Amino acid sequence: MSDPESILITGGAGFVGSHLSLSAKKRFPNARVVAMDNLYRKGSELNVDRLGDAGCEFVAGDIRNRDDFPKGDFELLLECSAEPSVLAGYEGSPDYLMQTNLMGTYECLEKCRQWGSKVIFFSTSRTYPIAPMEQHPWQEEPTRFVWMDQENGLISSSGVKEELVHSPGAKSLYGFTKYSSELLIEEYRRAFGLESVINRCSVIAGPWQMGKVDQGVVGLWVLRHYFKQSLSYIGYGGSGKQVRDVMHVADLCDLVCRQIAEFDQWEGWCGNVGGGLPVSLSLMELTEACEEVTGNSIEISSTPETRQADLRIFLADCTRIKGQYGWKPSRGVQDVVVDVFEWIRDHEKLIKASGVA
Repeated sequence: MSDPESILITGGAGFVGSHLSLSAKKRFPNARVVAMDNLYRKGSELNVDRLGDAGCEFVAGDIRNRDDFPKGDFELLLECSAEPSVLAGYEGSPDYLMQTNLMGTYECLEKCRQWGSKVIFFSTSRTYPIAPMEQHPWQEEPTRFVWMDQENGLISSSGVKEELVHSPGAKSLYGFTKYSSELLIEEYRRAFGLESVINRCSVIAGPWQMGKVDQGVVGLWVLRHYFKQSLSYIGYGGSGKQVRDVMHVADLCDLVCRQIAEFDQWEGWCGNVGGGLPVSLSLMELTEACEEVTGNSIEISSTPETRQADLRIFLADCTRIKGQYGWKPSRGVQDVVVDVFEWIRDHEKLIKASGVA
């Protein structure tokens, strides 16, 4: 597609959304870039001034409420609003999770239908069923758990292939909402000719992420090390050897700006977008990186019991996107940790005042 004249980013003041808003405005300076957010996540309010300073518009609104959407039409909608915690809904009512992540997607798609907008949807690696990943053979190494290779499998030491999504089994309540949203997008593609791109993102990390125990692990780890606060290895015996692949938010932004500029080539894409095995780490390895970068060593306790819907290992096999589009992340684990550390150092007072740290 030609450079868009208007882009709406839902969840646009959140961690990912604010980075996408700023990157889109920089890459497409003549476009109207509107960030819509309900500021539900603590710390997201810190991004409002950053958005305005960069020439983005901010609209206070909730995707659950169709009247909150700004006046269109918009050529493109980047849908990255979500309750992002995998633990969401397990303690108490799952109402906010379902209404935001599932019905909110419906409201966004209805706006796309009315406006004739294209959509880039930010899905998650948690669309894959838990049981096959937890049951896959693994071995324990000094600092991490590692998946073993099996012939012609959908899970290997390199990660999970996209086809695993069709295997039966629970995905977590959060994963269900995102996978259901993927299916709804496909229905809109068939029924109304919606043009879409779906990125199944692995762990995303970088500056301005207000990490919590249940979401944003890299940000949380660096914050706790910087401010000399305690942490805990939770689950799988409390060893800290569970593994995730990580993607620097700047790599995601680079990719999305490319997808916008080359939308016709990417239309219909649905697949893994992540660091894969080359950009992965265990909690133990993350601790070592944080100690090296911050110079601080903190108390880390162990909780052996595994939380509901947790995973021993997740790695995204990104063979498809690399082979089809030649894309792979350009930043490594060390880049992520250093960039988060430098952001905290440069904004220490602001972070403390926000109550995040």
